[in-house]
Amino acid sequence: MIQDIALVTGASRGIGRAIALQLAQDGYDIWLNYANNDEMALQIQNDISTLNRECKLLKFDVKDKKTVQKIIKDEISKLNKESQRLSVLVNNAGITKDNLFYWLTDSNWEDVINVNINGLFYVTHSVLEHMFLNRHGSIVNISSIAGEIGNPGQTNYSASKGAIISATKSLAKELAKVNIRVNCVTPGIIETDMSNSLKDNKELLKRIPLKRFGKPEEVAKVVSFLCSESASYIIGAVIPVNGGFF
Repeated sequence: MIQDIALVTGASRGIGRAIALQLAQDGYDIWLNYANNDEMALQIQNDISTLNRECKLLKFDVKDKKTVQKIIKDEISKLNKESQRLSVLVNNAGITKDNLFYWLTDSNWEDVINVNINGLFYVTHSVLEHMFLNRHGSIVNISSIAGEIGNPGQTNYSASKGAIISATKSLAKELAKVNIRVNCVTPGIIETDMSNSLKDNKELLKRIPLKRFGKPEEVAKVVSFLCSESASYIIGAVIPVNGGFF
């Protein structure tokens, strides 16, 4: 019996953490990527171990191409080909550096693009040979409502998340022939550290038909579905998890 493994980037907190926990509950062993916070990474590793699943911590910055390639390929080389395979990749790592466009600095623009879209490229590129050989895999990219409708003060972030949507649709068509499914989830406003400053914004809540912000677990459930055999005929989908906020 083959044990499936899921690699989740940016998974020490927020949506990524919820996704990693959900996939562990689904029976996957987890490769948990994070960039900085050792304490939170160790905590989620412990939480996953209580689910009787293995959790390997992979500390790297997704925008660091050489490190990404080395760590992922080293880990893949250690797999027992008869009993283990990396079958799921969730590209969740992302950052914001918000400002009105006129005031954006070069670093504001480049840092967001490098993490949110270049990081997706480096990580995905590093796992594809393994998935090709197995002719099996599911890739789920976490975009954002900002990539669909834009947001003032987030031109850099919206551009990166819009690029993720377009990349998903193209890559899905390329990889379908080798049984690798690629889909995308576009969360709205989710209760995470990133949205803490918005929690008392009553005007914003009025624009959401469900009258509340989403929970990370609600995004994780959709990712879980897309990774499962229940979604075996779904590719190139862009699924909103936003409470009706458009």
